[in-house]
Amino acid sequence: MKEMVPLERIENRIYQIRGQKVMLDRDLAELYGVKTFVLNQAAKRNQERFPEDFMFSLTRQEILNISQIVISSEKGASENIKFAKNVNAFTEQGLAMLSGVLHSPRAVQVNVAIMRAFVRLRKVLAANRDLAYLFKELKHKVDQHDVEIGLIIRAIEKMIAVDTKPKSKIGFVTGKED
Repeated sequence: MKEMVPLERIENRIYQIRGQKVMLDRDLAELYGVKTFVLNQAAKRNQERFPEDFMFSLTRQEILNISQIVISSEKGASENIKFAKNVNAFTEQGLAMLSGVLHSPRAVQVNVAIMRAFVRLRKVLAANRDLAYLFKELKHKVDQHDVEIGLIIRAIEKMIAVDTKPKSKIGFVTGKED
């Protein structure tokens, strides 16, 4: 089955806000092919499905921070976000709930694509965590080898060091020095 929305397009619209991966109402509305107020209205009519950990409104400062990222990366539905009075962010669980609220065939297809993007993102993050752990272990080993090599070099230097004590003269010594 050909994907309706490329995963990269979705992944570029996933933001980290308040320690959570979220998508903004504007981006979702564009993907679903509805107006932003229609999407938000559907969520508002079903408030019991969207507790604070599924959907939350951004503060003015969060909107301004996001507007800098959005404007510098890509133009689209979020282009004028800094002038928005209210912006809602949906977590992965909130996105799953949206599929129960929006009933169009497009909404179902887009939701499947979004869930795949989140899964792919989790896999990438897990792989990066594994790589970070391996890198840390390698760095520890290299640091340990550096210490051991330093000890070996000092031991060799001690072995080949020339004594700088004055040599005693051989032979008959009189009280007079030359």
